[in-house]
Amino acid sequence: MPDSGYPWPIETTRLDNGLRVVVSEDRTAPAVAVNLWYDVGSRHEPRGQTGFAHLFEHLMFEGSLNVAKTEHMKLIQGSGGSLNATTNPDRTNYFETVPAEHLELALWLEADRMGGLVPALTQETLDNQREVVKNERRQRYENVPYGDAWLRLLPLLYPPGHPYHHATIGSMADLNAADLATFQAFHRTYYAPNNAVLTVVGDATAAEVFKLAEKYFGVIPPLTDIPAAPDGQTVAATGR
Repeated sequence: MPDSGYPWPIETTRLDNGLRVVVSEDRTAPAVAVNLWYDVGSRHEPRGQTGFAHLFEHLMFEGSLNVAKTEHMKLIQGSGGSLNATTNPDRTNYFETVPAEHLELALWLEADRMGGLVPALTQETLDNQREVVKNERRQRYENVPYGDAWLRLLPLLYPPGHPYHHATIGSMADLNAADLATFQAFHRTYYAPNNAVLTVVGDATAAEVFKLAEKYFGVIPPLTDIPAAPDGQTVAATGR
C-alpha cells in the first residue's frame, strides 16, 4: 500500500511469512539499492555469545545453499554492483547497489543466505571467519591508540546484564568457545523473514519488487519463537 506524508514515493507490503517489504521508486538513474535489515545485534546476544551478530555479518558472505563460497561477492561485483554489511547493538544489515537489470539477482542472493546459510555452514568456514573477526578486533581495538576506548567505556556506562554492556566485536573468549552447532542455532533463532525488513530504492516499481520478493522470500518459513531483545530498563542489581 502507498504511504503518504513523504516527499518521495514509498509503498509497503508484508508477505504471509512476515517479511516487510518497502519500495521507493526513483528513476533518476538505472540502478537499485537493496537493503535487508535484520532485528538482531549485539544486544540480542546471550551471555557467553558476545560477538555472534558481528561474526554472522562475515559468515553470510561465505556461501549458502545454492551459492558457493565467495560467489556472492563475485556475482554482485561482476554485475557492476557494490555490497557490504554492518552490525551495531540493535541490528545487522546487508546491502548492495546494482544496475536495475540485476535486481532479481540481488534478491535471490539475499533470500538464499536468509533461508539457506545453515546447511552450507561448515566448521572450516566458521574457523576461518572466526579468525578474521579476531584479527579485526586486534587491528581496530587492541593495537591502535585509544582503540579499546569503547571496550572500557561500555562496561562503565552500562551495568552487567544491560544489553549494551558489551561491544559489538565481542570477546575473544566467547568467539573461541562457541562450536558450530551453537552458531547454527543462533542463525535459526534470528535470521527469518518475520524478523527482517527488505527495502529497495531506485529504478524499479513496487509491483515488480513485491512480485520478486514473493518469488524468492515467500517460500522461507517464519519463526514463531524469536526471543525479544532485552529492553535495558530493568537490570538485575549488582553488588558494589
